[in-house]
Amino acid sequence: MADLTRYDLAIIGGGINGAGIARDAAGRGYSVFLCDKGDLASGTSSASTKLIHGGLRYLEHYEFRLVREALQEREVLWGIAPHIVRPLRFILPHHARLRPAWMLRLGLFLYDHLGGRKRLPPTRSLALQEGPSAAILKPAFTRGFEYSDCWVEDARLVVLNAADAAARGAVIAPRTACTAAARAGDVWRVTLRDEGTGVQQEVEARALVNAAGPWVADVAGNVVHGNTTAAVRLVQGSHIVVPRLYDHPSCYIFQNADGRIFFVIPYEQDFTLIGTTDQDFRGDLGHVRATEAEITYLCHAAGEYLRKPVTPDMVVWSYSGVRPLHDDGSGDPSATTRDYVLTLDAPEGAAPLLSVFGGKITTYRRLAEHALADLTPHLPARRGNSAGWTSQAPLPGGGFPVDGLARLVTDTETRWPFLPAATARRLCRTYGTCVVTLLGESRSLEDLGTDFGAGLTEAELRYLVAHEWARTAEDVIWRRTKLGLHLSPVAVHAIDAAMRGMAGQTSGETKHGAAHPGH
Repeated sequence: MADLTRYDLAIIGGGINGAGIARDAAGRGYSVFLCDKGDLASGTSSASTKLIHGGLRYLEHYEFRLVREALQEREVLWGIAPHIVRPLRFILPHHARLRPAWMLRLGLFLYDHLGGRKRLPPTRSLALQEGPSAAILKPAFTRGFEYSDCWVEDARLVVLNAADAAARGAVIAPRTACTAAARAGDVWRVTLRDEGTGVQQEVEARALVNAAGPWVADVAGNVVHGNTTAAVRLVQGSHIVVPRLYDHPSCYIFQNADGRIFFVIPYEQDFTLIGTTDQDFRGDLGHVRATEAEITYLCHAAGEYLRKPVTPDMVVWSYSGVRPLHDDGSGDPSATTRDYVLTLDAPEGAAPLLSVFGGKITTYRRLAEHALADLTPHLPARRGNSAGWTSQAPLPGGGFPVDGLARLVTDTETRWPFLPAATARRLCRTYGTCVVTLLGESRSLEDLGTDFGAGLTEAELRYLVAHEWARTAEDVIWRRTKLGLHLSPVAVHAIDAAMRGMAGQTSGETKHGAAHPGH
């Protein structure tokens, strides 16, 4: 039998935690293999509220460590990915029958001072009936507060972490299921199946990470048979998208009578995003959908605050994800901790298994650092970056100042003057400085090939196939972008056909497959 390719680290799960661990490990010089049975970010990591935030409501549950870490990460992530992360201002109205004003002021004071805020503007009080909110909120809401958090293109954050890991030597294998993993002395022997062809292969790894998100318990019990002790609680969170409800750029955070909070956020220029819900999930993880009850709940909750009613017939799109939270025994899903737990199973003389439970997208980078701290004593010495390097190194496309997006757009319009202004801005927002690779030497719109609508061209599809592992229209229009909100079914069909035609071209797996396995 031929020797198997051996990696320092094999990771099961292509969500934000798996991709973040892969990037950090590859940058430290370790050889890394990451697989996911579906597309990157095809599960929970593309179904968030798209926020990099401290979690204001977590202060009520005394989760000060989590909130502090998350608050610190806001400006770190903004700094390394200013194309897909941007500051937002949130308006929190005071509801006389819910949390008292003094409690909101105290929470926001802590929010401003716990996390070492440097660039984000501070909290301020608002007279809601004297500004743009007067035409949006019901007259009963006269007082409120405005504070800062950040927006993120969540699925792109995953893909960019994976792309940077690949650029540093990692092998990234989406659509590749891990069907079995067993210890063979001081290594793991991992059995893989290509979900497209059915072809199986095996690799070896000195350490294994189970970062399968909501499937973490299933992988632990049925694939790796690991000795894990943490319990997972599956909590469903759903969002709805409706036509734009107002014109100003601020977001709203509303309190509900049941103690939950939810957000109303300007989305994709023409829409408003409303979410999220919190309910225990029991069902098929492969078919998670927003229920009619959740959609009705969000519409009714928004109607408690907004002058304009929000009704289920207004919903143009909904999405839902299942959060794999660490089960802390809380009776209320919304009160269950969003903190993460890492469990290390490392018997003497045997290859280690690290399992990831819980977490939130905001703290993925710190989770990865803690994961590497647990694993490093069990891995061979490698020459590479030291711990903490990911806080400074920009993600692909993010190598420009946080206030430099407008300049990037201007430079792009100057170099490719045939681009419509809206397309130039979208491309810069999506790809940052990598727009240079995407547009290349094109001199006209015709050079970019067919325009499928909303400025999505063949050139962009080719870029996504070659650099970001995209294979289907769904990968492109709901994860690499959100252009599905702007495209017709006919256009989506044409995109799928075009991508099938590109299947024989250089793939993301091939382009990024130059690993440096350590035998």
